[in-house]
Amino acid sequence: MKKLLETVTKFPQTQVWNDSCSCNELSYAIENGAVGATTNPVIVLNVLKKELKEWEPTIEKIIADNPTFSEDEVAWEVIKSMGAKASKLLYPIFKETNGQKGRISFQTNAKFYNNAAKMVEHACDLAATVENSQVKAPASKAGIEAYEEMTYRGVSINATVSFTVSQAIAVAEAVERGLKRREAEGLPTDTMHPVCTIMAGRVDDYLKNDIKAKGMLVEPEILEWAGVAVVKHAYQIYQERGYRTQLLVAAYRNPYHWLSFVGGDIVLTIPYAWQLKYNESNYEIKDYMSQPVNPDYLSKLMKLEEFRKAYDENGLKPEDFEHYGAFKATITSFLGGYDDLCKLIRGYMVK
Repeated sequence: MKKLLETVTKFPQTQVWNDSCSCNELSYAIENGAVGATTNPVIVLNVLKKELKEWEPTIEKIIADNPTFSEDEVAWEVIKSMGAKASKLLYPIFKETNGQKGRISFQTNAKFYNNAAKMVEHACDLAATVENSQVKAPASKAGIEAYEEMTYRGVSINATVSFTVSQAIAVAEAVERGLKRREAEGLPTDTMHPVCTIMAGRVDDYLKNDIKAKGMLVEPEILEWAGVAVVKHAYQIYQERGYRTQLLVAAYRNPYHWLSFVGGDIVLTIPYAWQLKYNESNYEIKDYMSQPVNPDYLSKLMKLEEFRKAYDENGLKPEDFEHYGAFKATITSFLGGYDDLCKLIRGYMVK
């Protein structure tokens, strides 16, 4: 049995998702126990680059059928088409679990990260693409406002561009407000499945870059545990408070980003390349979620100001979310990926 399949077999509460909308990669993931998939502009672009011959007819047909479309409009139709195709592989799981698994995540336009109304409008449009949709939007101040309204409108959200305990709590509280508004009006919530991403590997990346920029000397091993520590702290709070949002771990950089969460009521959205590495490893599959981060590592991490901002429950205020270093780096990456996607589409339009 491959390690990821062993993970979800021994611990059904620990979900594995495929961090890609590639049907080839998703098929492999499902064979090894995956029950969901995620997309974003960078993921879509990478899939197109690898599978361009397969998707060229779709791109050309969208352009031919919509001669007045801008490259942005074509790009979003391509994104929807890719997500819709992948969603079919997950749909049986979605039906079997009453919407608790088997979803495909679409991501709202990163350019809307500071505009709640535009995020909500785009989220509703994307959610209507397929029945088993989930919609990602960045956990900025505006994003927190948007999650409540998205949830109220029946959209299962996936908070992204999220790195800190304070963001995770703000997301969960916003979702609770949205769910309670639905319940007060007699609207159903039982088929909804909100999740909050913490991009563990990008926490590590940011701290490494911050330390390098400041000329600090820190034992490298402790920085491999920063994202793990943040997720475990947020997870403890989620369990204590009974939030109906489930935590999701993204951005894999090392074995700890998988192993440390085995046994938890949590989602692990893993890129194909890391699935291959994990599946061929020799790690023992047991409950690691209940094991705390090495106290010595945590003590040393707590000496770093930027780690404390991520780890402390009140480390950041909502107005500070989009100014945290990891947020700025990631949203810039997503914006760049979207620009590159539009450039690719432009090549088919301008001939």
